[in-house]
Amino acid sequence: MAEILKACVSGVSGRLGRAIAAELIRRGDTELVGGMVSSDSAYLETDLGELAGSGFLGVSTCVSLEDASRDADVVIDASAPHVTAAIAERLSAAGGPALATGVTGFDAEQEDALKAAANGFALLQASNFSLGVAVVERLIADAAARLASEHYDLEINEAHHKHKVDAPSGTALTLGKAAAAARGDDFDRVALYERPRTGERRSVGAIGFTAVRGGGVVGEHTARFLADAEEITVGHRAFDRVIFARGAVEAARWLKGQPPGHYTMQDVIA
Repeated sequence: MAEILKACVSGVSGRLGRAIAAELIRRGDTELVGGMVSSDSAYLETDLGELAGSGFLGVSTCVSLEDASRDADVVIDASAPHVTAAIAERLSAAGGPALATGVTGFDAEQEDALKAAANGFALLQASNFSLGVAVVERLIADAAARLASEHYDLEINEAHHKHKVDAPSGTALTLGKAAAAARGDDFDRVALYERPRTGERRSVGAIGFTAVRGGGVVGEHTARFLADAEEITVGHRAFDRVIFARGAVEAARWLKGQPPGHYTMQDVIA
């Protein structure tokens, strides 16, 4: 049997956090040893098993990172950008445990803080924990490298539930960055988020983004390579958040024991 992975979850009271907690409890090769919530959370000092809908576990939520992660090999993070940046800095200073975060919506300063923190411990940053999305990212990069931007326009469409606050999604941006890198382009130069109603045509090499927010859509991402006489489409549709929980646990298992550095889901599927 594989060695037991001991993990704690930051942001454990949210939808993704609960799903990850349930997955850690369900599996036979993982152990949920802690869970963090904010100091004003209604779920403070709630049993983690009951919070995850898995029955009494005997471990309660807490505010302290040190208490939650004391016995953990990896912290799995589903909190918020400012929380993630603070956690990464503290774990880096302490030399661990490792951190696998699926949080998106970081500003430039927070992104820089994460990359700096990765010098002191193993940090995996995922815009999407789904293993399927990681494969799609690789396929899009391969297609972009082979389909010249002079002949194939790239449009990335995404849709999410009405409660998602960032747009385009972090996953859509990751897919666009993978395509730009494969083409040797500067992503910030070619990314196209808004279009005027009239008066401006699409420039060669631009990567266009469109976002839909509504209902309970779990997550849909499609990359369309559009030429004059054909279209190549690569996409992913999530039907259940359990795929993110399973991917998060697989990422955490891969991350355990890795040397200090900044990793992504591409390292996991490699």
